[in-house]
This record gives sequence, structure tokens and C-alpha cells, in this order.
Amino acid sequence: MSQQLENKGTQTLPSVKERATRRRNQRSHQAILKATAELLEEKGYGDVCIEAIASRARVGKQTIYRWWSCKAAVIMEAFATQAARDNLLPDTGSVEQDLCQILQQMFTLLTKTTTGVALCGLIAETQIDPSLVEAFREQFIKSRRQVTRTILERGIERGELRKGLNLELVIDAIYGPVWYRMLLKHAPLDDAFAEELVSFLIVGIQATDVKAGS
Repeated sequence: MSQQLENKGTQTLPSVKERATRRRNQRSHQAILKATAELLEEKGYGDVCIEAIASRARVGKQTIYRWWSCKAAVIMEAFATQAARDNLLPDTGSVEQDLCQILQQMFTLLTKTTTGVALCGLIAETQIDPSLVEAFREQFIKSRRQVTRTILERGIERGELRKGLNLELVIDAIYGPVWYRMLLKHAPLDDAFAEELVSFLIVGIQATDVKAGS
């Protein structure tokens, strides 16, 4: 016991300098993300560069490169942070309505903000930089898929959806048409599309007794 107390007593707390450095790093990190988001809104994806981000955030370029490998990586985290704040989990009591709501939220993000343009640019860059693929999945795709999975699981528990569904496949079926429209721009991402897409998909995944009663 005395040895344990002695060991605890010898543990050192972060110095004043270390705590100040940590706070400064956190402020710089947030300033960079804020500057990136502002520049995306003002200039669009193609006209944002590391030099402009550094100037707006009042940091050196080396500070940015300490945390991110390239412009795309900074932009990805900046808009993923915004997307995470907007990625709310609805609970209307109806899986169909919940799915419509999350798609409508996503469409607003993609069509009413600079996120849609940034996403197209990032998707293009992931094709030539494999290191960005995992970051893209982790920072934007993963959280949205988890919200959708939660909605589907609740639908199964309530008896709206049939048991044994391949949820990963269902999620792919929901978002595949969204990415297709976003990239090809052949048709709008709007509320009508959200409702039609969910209505079309729900027929194939709803519980048998729900089908019989419809």
C-alpha cells in the first residue's frame, strides 16, 4: 500500500507550459476548421487553398500540415463537424417518417450549403488518394449510417420491419440513389424524392403482417 501511495505521489501533473500549449493547440485547431468552413462558404471547394486557410486562421501553414496531410483532409473534417451537428436522430414512432426526415435533413445540407459541392470534390479526390477514403468513411459516412441503422433497428423492434434484414444492404439501398443523383445531377434532391424513395424501399423491408394489413 505504501508503495502505491509513493507511486501516486511521484506522478507529475501537466506543467503550466504544457496546459497552455494544449489550450493554444485546441484554439488553433478550431480556428483552422472555422476558417475552412468560412472560405468554403465564400469561395467554394475549388478556390480554397492551404495558404488562404492559414491566413484566415492566423496560423502558419506548418501548423495545418501538422494535423492534416492536404487541403482535402482539412475540408473533410470541417464539413464533417458541421454535418455531425445537423445529423439529428428523429423519433416520430414511424420508421417511414424517420427515414424521410433524415433524408430531408441530408438534402438540405447538400443543396442549401456548400457541403454538396465540397462532397463532390472530396469524392473525386478519394479516387486518386486512397488515404482519404478511410477518413471520408469515418468522418461523414459512418455517423450517418449509424443513425439510419438505429432507425431500422427500432422499426424491427416495433414490428414495422421484418426480422433478419441485412441492414447494411438496406442502408446501401437508401443512400445509393442519393449519391447517384448528387454526382450526376440529373434530378433534384428534394422532399418529394425523399418520400418517393422511402415509400419505394419500405415495401421490400416491411413485416409480412404489415404488408397483409396494408
